[in-house]
Amino acid sequence: MDQMNQTFNQSSYQPQYKPMTLGDWLITFLIQAIPLVGFIMLFVWAFGGDTHPSKKTWAQASLLFALIMIVLAIIFFAAMWSFFMSFFGSYNMDYSS
Repeated sequence: MDQMNQTFNQSSYQPQYKPMTLGDWLITFLIQAIPLVGFIMLFVWAFGGDTHPSKKTWAQASLLFALIMIVLAIIFFAAMWSFFMSFFGSYNMDYSS
């Protein structure tokens, strides 16, 4: 009986979830707005162990969104480069005559 009571007490224990306050979010956004520090802090918040779950999820989503935007920008600029090179590649720029 004592073992069953001990198992019940361990499984019913859940730490209290405390949501982040408005001030916590304002400080988070302020830190994230600092050019290099904000980028580094996104990795700390996303993969650090002692981070609030809401901030951790937000940081992971922000990094994923940034990665998607970088890939789309590379694709866009590669397409534009290809377009301009095909358009101006046949143009003769020899002005020596």
